[in-house]
Amino acid sequence: MAIKSSSADNKTRSSVQIFIVFSLCCFFYILGAWQRSGFGKGDSIALEMTNSGADCNIVPSLNFETHHAGESSISGSSAKVKTFEPCDALYTDYTPCQDQRRAMTFPRDSMIYRERHCAPESEKLRCLVPAPKGYVTPFSWPKSRDYVPYANAPYKALTVEKAIQNWIQYEGEVFRFPGGGTQFPQGADKYIDQLASVIPMGNGTVRTALDTGCGVASWGAYLWSRNVRAMSFAPRDSHEAQVQFALERGVPAVIGVLGTIKLPYPTRAFDMAHCSRCLIPWGANDGMYLMEVDRVLRPGGYWILSGPPINWKINYKAWQRPKEELQEEQRKIEETAKLLCWEKKYEHGEIAIWQKRVNDDACRSRQDDPRANFCKTDDTDDVWYKKMEACITPYPETRELQVFPDRLNAVPPRISSGSISGVTVDAYEDDNRQWKKHVKAYKRINSLLDTGRYRNIMDMNAGFGGFAAAIESQKLWVMNVVPTIAEKNRLGVVYERGLIGIYHDWCEAFSTYPRTYDLIHANHLFSLYKNKCNADDILLEMDRILRPEGAVIIRDDVDTLIKVKRIISGMRWDSKLVDHEDGPLVNEKVLIAVKQYWVTNSTSAQ
Repeated sequence: MAIKSSSADNKTRSSVQIFIVFSLCCFFYILGAWQRSGFGKGDSIALEMTNSGADCNIVPSLNFETHHAGESSISGSSAKVKTFEPCDALYTDYTPCQDQRRAMTFPRDSMIYRERHCAPESEKLRCLVPAPKGYVTPFSWPKSRDYVPYANAPYKALTVEKAIQNWIQYEGEVFRFPGGGTQFPQGADKYIDQLASVIPMGNGTVRTALDTGCGVASWGAYLWSRNVRAMSFAPRDSHEAQVQFALERGVPAVIGVLGTIKLPYPTRAFDMAHCSRCLIPWGANDGMYLMEVDRVLRPGGYWILSGPPINWKINYKAWQRPKEELQEEQRKIEETAKLLCWEKKYEHGEIAIWQKRVNDDACRSRQDDPRANFCKTDDTDDVWYKKMEACITPYPETRELQVFPDRLNAVPPRISSGSISGVTVDAYEDDNRQWKKHVKAYKRINSLLDTGRYRNIMDMNAGFGGFAAAIESQKLWVMNVVPTIAEKNRLGVVYERGLIGIYHDWCEAFSTYPRTYDLIHANHLFSLYKNKCNADDILLEMDRILRPEGAVIIRDDVDTLIKVKRIISGMRWDSKLVDHEDGPLVNEKVLIAVKQYWVTNSTSAQ
């Protein structure tokens, strides 16, 4: 039964609500002091607060009046809160859909065993994945590009296996990343300079890139200073923790592989794609892997192949491979590239660069080529768990993109052409205005939002990428996730804005290691997944990928948020529910939460 509130009660609650928001402001300030130490300890918080003179004034433009009877009016609110226990220490690096033991039960052909294989419902872990002993807050960017605390990813194998290639070095309590790689032992910067002599990287034409088989993502890390955002992927394999290292460095990356399933990205997403000795058999399966790269490559985009079999006549002895094998491998690559109507722009040393044609005007002859099998699907962006095919994705109508940063807020071609049913230019621009307002309100609540404290950010229901566009900064990046069950497929728009993202179904675990994101944003995600899967599982997955002391912003209707708040009260999170920036009468609210610091074998939060 609902409890009726008197006028006096309402005034009291109003005062309490103001006090709560005031406390929240101070809470985030203290949190910032705590986290800046890098060790999750608050030894000098009081002294820092006194010396710096924290300003925790309530923002006058926000109305924090109580608007709802609160949790006391919810039926069944007296029920005991479920407490989620820590998982065993063995699960500190658990990746539910890339579990090594489960992977080994699948065929090795075409890398099937390295693809996503999620645990069935009966085998799901419903516990809190712990951080390892000694875990500390990662270094801030740009220091994180070069240094990772050893305790956060305590794996030394790569320091031995890749020692001469300058990938990674162990120095005391940190790993150092000199910027080298298998194909660029002298450093990624010099390697990128060589690529930039052919590919226009300095004027905003090339903004998004795909790195296949990325290693520790040094290529993506060093592209950052050139304002290029790389989406890097590599399998969870014998090179333990390479993607984990990439994310600890503050570089966008996911666990992934080119196997039998299409890549979880939309058609025409990337301005550039790259393989540096990535061990992908590009000539195999009738050129299917190159055709998949062609699908996700924008017209006019570039493909870089560095390593075998390029210039095999000179390099076959160093590679210790038969000449005939390398010759045949390069022949197949050249043949498929020609079929795709790519133009070779450069070949020198062990590097070759092709460019995809801007349109198919120069490719008319392939229409009569019996080898040219064109994809029949009407929706080339329908890729989630869809089998890869050896077929050519047809060119779209010519659509010009503006250079970055202009394209961030310009109307994307998918919108202006009417490709997304029911979405007008006005609706898109209104969405942009709304997200600028939302982000402005977020910054009033959490003043650390754009300071560099949060480097790796995820938007779990990204829409058009409005949140990421409003918060865009050299200090951070956003993984824009478009749920596969979303009413409209908007990930193509996200990429046309010069942002990056991925498709995902939140009824399953995300393709990443634990503790890889500093801040997670979820806009109406729980309403979207209502009756689709268990909210507990979604929140446990959020906890798995969120770093200790990381923040969460959940925007949804008030009834949904009260239920969510109840669940997270058993998850070692601290949370506050605040009003919409337009006032207390708006049914949409915002739930702010912070994950407590604790490590394996801890009996309580510290």
